[in-house]
Amino acid sequence: MTPADAMNSEPHAQDDAAPAPVVDRTLPSALGESNTSPARTGVHHAATAPDQDDSAPLTDRTHRVAVPEGTLHVGEWHPDAEGTPWLLVHGVTASHLAWSWVARETEARLIAPDLRGRGRSTAPGRRTGLAQHADDLVAVLDAAGVDRAIAIGHSMGAFITAVLADRHPDRVERVVLVDGGLPLDLPEGMDPRDAVRHVLGPTAARLDRRFGSTTAYRDFWRAHPAFVGREDPLLDAYFAYDLVGEEPELRPATLFSTVEADSIDQNTGAAIATALERMPRPTRLLAAERGLRGEVPPLYPDLAAIERAHPRLRSATRVAGADHYSIVMSPEGARAVVREVRRSDGR
Repeated sequence: MTPADAMNSEPHAQDDAAPAPVVDRTLPSALGESNTSPARTGVHHAATAPDQDDSAPLTDRTHRVAVPEGTLHVGEWHPDAEGTPWLLVHGVTASHLAWSWVARETEARLIAPDLRGRGRSTAPGRRTGLAQHADDLVAVLDAAGVDRAIAIGHSMGAFITAVLADRHPDRVERVVLVDGGLPLDLPEGMDPRDAVRHVLGPTAARLDRRFGSTTAYRDFWRAHPAFVGREDPLLDAYFAYDLVGEEPELRPATLFSTVEADSIDQNTGAAIATALERMPRPTRLLAAERGLRGEVPPLYPDLAAIERAHPRLRSATRVAGADHYSIVMSPEGARAVVREVRRSDGR
């Protein structure tokens, strides 16, 4: 199976059908492998991160969860692990595979959905906003049989985890915000719609493009300043999974209209403002040293000011050398995330 075959083997994010939830243990990866291999059967295993096959970025288990108007595609790693599960929430145009690097660095149970309008989730993006995503995550926890999780969100996912903790504090033990979740320093007077492209840059611009092959799409990202010189099978799989359609008209699974609506709510909505004012669960920020294009200043240049503005925030910590992507999508960034979660637990 080619990467293009694998990425089209599931309904994509804009399908409106709502099939009954099923457990899918045979989803091919973007590299064309099955997660029914001996090391990936959904059974907790003792292999440490360095012993794992670098060419097999599969989750251990995948399933679908019913939400209003559709289903979410959910991946899990280490589903039989003991202890409090981690609920991992990806960024505005990402997918659950953004957490593949974190999965290498911990044996905790990891539950990572494709948010509605992204990846292989069939729930359409027309139901937008942080509150809707937060309520979807409760459905994910219910389906996984999890009463309470550690909520870890990256980028827009950090804003969603903050709202989740406020709307459903009984379902969240604590929160780790990864380069997101707190107000961004946008130019004064900028229209909220203009702010989307201002912040995301080529990340948003690609959503309107078509690509002739998975190779062409990977080459697009190779030219992105945050990914220059980075060759990694996990990145290859992540970007291949991002595409839907058929060659030569492949496109990113996420629509710009979905990104725009969620980003406006993220930057101006009441749900996040209320959540940050109340911050009912212990919350920490992990911030990158550089921005989305590897630039300085980063999204959060002044951590001391952030701590003063949000006195209920437990801490704000900088990850040296990391940009907005590599803070989760690299071995070094993933290790920093895992250390922060363990530090939050007093270890």
